[in-house]
Amino acid sequence: MNSFYKKNGPVIATFFLVAIIFWLVFLIVIPQLYMLDLSFRPNLPPLLRGGPDDVYTLTHYKHFLYGSETSKDAYNYVDIGVFLDTIITAVLVTIINLCFCYPIAFYIAKLATPNTARLLVLALVIPFWINELLRSFAIRILFAGEGVINNILLELGLISTAVNFIALDIALYTGLTYAYILLMIFPLYNALETLDTNQLEAAKDLGSSTVRTHWRIVIPHAKAGIASGSTMVFMLTAGALATPVVLSSPNTYWFTQLIYQWFNMNDNWSRGSAYSIILLVVSVTFVLLMMRLFKVTIGEVVR
Repeated sequence: MNSFYKKNGPVIATFFLVAIIFWLVFLIVIPQLYMLDLSFRPNLPPLLRGGPDDVYTLTHYKHFLYGSETSKDAYNYVDIGVFLDTIITAVLVTIINLCFCYPIAFYIAKLATPNTARLLVLALVIPFWINELLRSFAIRILFAGEGVINNILLELGLISTAVNFIALDIALYTGLTYAYILLMIFPLYNALETLDTNQLEAAKDLGSSTVRTHWRIVIPHAKAGIASGSTMVFMLTAGALATPVVLSSPNTYWFTQLIYQWFNMNDNWSRGSAYSIILLVVSVTFVLLMMRLFKVTIGEVVR
């Protein structure tokens, strides 16, 4: 703390500390605690809140597992199915993103010249100056039945009829992978940049193959970046709303759409809060699993 004050000065250091504390307390901790409390409350009109009927209950969590009281099914297969589909898709998108971004990050960090590296970083950042929603619609235009990709494939004679990329959720996977690509590349780049190039040259001189070098040297060194990028991509993918709404097929439903409906369309904030807490718990669990898998601390992940 003393070194932080000496480095930045008392005024700037105090401002940073106050800003960080305000952000953590008022924009993260208090809203989440309020949502947690609300998830155990019945959905009552404003005038009845705080009265004898306003007691803690597990009704909303039971609804997620078993559905409404009038349901004849043993479990709430619809909501549970949507939740599992969202989590599985988020995991797959995270894996795809990691496989796609790792070679790019390694090339920028260790192989590209400084000018080439700056150009590549700029090329990655500039498209994200455009709003995420507009980028999602642009991807939908590319993958539409009469979109650019289908027209090119038809013109080349590679297909005889248009492929429904939207119904196959190919557009959805592409859009989600592209939406959070920077959140995977930059943590990987930051981790790989600190790797001593002499280790790579020594491995090559000793006859190590490229795959073995990456497996034994590069990936262990970049594990903090992998964990950081994977957790951010997973959490944002699982919590995405705009991209799934624009790019998913009519048969594909996202868990955040259920949350949105409970909050805004059904005016049931308590149930929406319960569903949000369920998603939050799974996301935090994923972060802890990634930390345990890669054997990194929270400080390494944040850094």
